[in-house]
Amino acid sequence: MAIERSRSRMMFRQEEMVELKQQCFTISRIFEPGKYLAGELPDEAYDMGLVEALPSVRGKSEEHPPKDDAPTEDAGASTEEG
Repeated sequence: MAIERSRSRMMFRQEEMVELKQQCFTISRIFEPGKYLAGELPDEAYDMGLVEALPSVRGKSEEHPPKDDAPTEDAGASTEEG
């Protein structure tokens, strides 16, 4: 008999990103596997052990888009009149 890995909703902050490992069916919705905010998933997903914490991100955070330091096309362009 396999040991069931049960997780509680209380293990995650509501705004924390988690991963749903497989489909979760509820009366009102079907949740597809993927990344969700912990508060978006139903209790059933946690009770069945379908939710995993995402590994910590090293380096730049995924929450902040990269800064665009590249010069624009207009910068440094000479204007010709004539």
